[in-house]
Amino acid sequence: MASSGPGTGNLHLQAWVDETARLTRPDRIRWCDGSQEEQRELLDEAVASGALVPLNAEKLPRCHLHRSDPQDVARVEHLTFICTPEKDDAGPTNNWMDPDEVRRVLGSLYDGCMRGRTMYVVPYLMGPSGSPQSRVGVELTDSVYVALNMRSMTRMGEPALRSLGGSDRFNRGLHSTGTLDPQRRYICHFPQDDTIWSYGSGYGGNALLGKKCFALRIASWAGRQEGWLAEHMLLVEVESPSGARHFVAAAFPSQCGKTNFAMMRPPERFAGWKVRTIGDDIAWLRVDGEGRLRAVNPEAGYFGVVPGTNERTNPVAMRIVAHDTIFTNVALAPDGTVWWEGKDGPAPDGLVDWRGRPWTPASADKAAHPNSRFTSPMWNNPELSPYADDPQGVPLSAIVFGGRRSDTVPLALEAFDWTHGVYLGATLASETTAAATGKTGVVRRDPMAMLPFCGYDMGRYFSHWLAVGRRLRKPPRIFLANWFRRGADGSFLWPGFGENMRVLEWMLGRVEGTADALATPAGFVPRPDDLDLAGLRIAPDAVQQALRLDADEWRAELESQGDLFRMLSRTMPPALVELRSELARRFAAPPREEMAAPTPP
Repeated sequence: MASSGPGTGNLHLQAWVDETARLTRPDRIRWCDGSQEEQRELLDEAVASGALVPLNAEKLPRCHLHRSDPQDVARVEHLTFICTPEKDDAGPTNNWMDPDEVRRVLGSLYDGCMRGRTMYVVPYLMGPSGSPQSRVGVELTDSVYVALNMRSMTRMGEPALRSLGGSDRFNRGLHSTGTLDPQRRYICHFPQDDTIWSYGSGYGGNALLGKKCFALRIASWAGRQEGWLAEHMLLVEVESPSGARHFVAAAFPSQCGKTNFAMMRPPERFAGWKVRTIGDDIAWLRVDGEGRLRAVNPEAGYFGVVPGTNERTNPVAMRIVAHDTIFTNVALAPDGTVWWEGKDGPAPDGLVDWRGRPWTPASADKAAHPNSRFTSPMWNNPELSPYADDPQGVPLSAIVFGGRRSDTVPLALEAFDWTHGVYLGATLASETTAAATGKTGVVRRDPMAMLPFCGYDMGRYFSHWLAVGRRLRKPPRIFLANWFRRGADGSFLWPGFGENMRVLEWMLGRVEGTADALATPAGFVPRPDDLDLAGLRIAPDAVQQALRLDADEWRAELESQGDLFRMLSRTMPPALVELRSELARRFAAPPREEMAAPTPP
């Protein structure tokens, strides 16, 4: 089937769309332009087909509910593949498939898969218009849900085509929901060809190809070739009452407080401080002409986890989802609003759960899926930074790595230098969550929160981080954070959410040279007196426990890191191997008296 549309001026794009249409054989082809009129038409189409349920127009203007197949509710890491000619390029932490085998298997699945369906041609721009870092992708999909979500998540349509011009340089993404059979599901990346094939899933992380697939797996490969970094990081602007401004990137695995950090609202004690969102999930980092690490958010929207979101935990997110939002796999109330576990107030009577079944508090299953999501454009954010769309990006003052750990890792820790910071990120561990299929609550290594998203061998990825550091004249300081440490009774020691501003203030004080810390074998750790705890309703001993660094636990931690080092032994940078040995020696030595850490230069 031949097609015509706004992209027909680009012969490379037109030829690829026509070629794919001949393979998949859709009944219709629709070129998406990103206009308001188109959005209304697609929403009407999605409602008519049952893909979306309209919500209360007064209470949740222009909001809709989507229910996915119960077997298609999360990323499928075991079915996600890096497809390179050489298996070593993918590395031992990725699943690998031979590109020729993938083309044979998926070619047969794609053959005629869009009969009776519409193929949506979705041109999109990752990054601000006019930015030297921005890149164009085009997704061909048979899902109206995907097309609508891509409109919220990216700069879709005309901005992408204008940026592309007549070039052949664009990411080619082909997606079909197929039959949603879990046994015939593949998420395949061809980094050397700048191509993504996704089949058999409609879940966002598997189907919104601009997100994890392009912006991380494909982009991380490109970044290594070109000298920049594609990272699973939020970006925030922090302004103090005096007007001092800093930009911070932070990497947290899914459901470890990442969105809450990106949309942090400081407590009353910090009146005058402002935290503004630049991005909540992905950052592209490059070294600028002055030797600073500069970052852009390639996305234009949020695909956030819903459960636990309320006016206390994330008031900014509650404003964001109040209009123009697609909710996925939450519960539906009789008045046309939505509900999820952790939302303000008790569950209303008459709920219908995420599967479409009647639900009561006595039901065995949760009303909303633990990985239920919201998709909203970033322009919904009342605390959006004016730098969110800056083509040049922002210079980073600090990078924070954090996971969900019930023990061992203190509330905050600062690296000694860039290499040590890379080590902290490389050995990051967290308890698994519902964002990926498999068991939850299991501690696993998740280097830089990139384990599921790095598009090549992770040992070489660490080397690339070290190489980027060697080019920095003004490197950001690197920190470790853990909001989830528990006491002996199993309760959280730190209140988290907006109170994390107290830790963030200390980190920025370290950047400015105004905050003290304790030098430990593992890094610089704040003492309770180094944090502003005024007005915090928490027992002093709880703060002490949250900051505690136990030598026995850290010896066990270093030992457990051995699995990662052995797995990556062929490509693990010698500098990190030597540093691990040095840390082991430090913790084997008799304990020394506490001493104040030196002030940063």
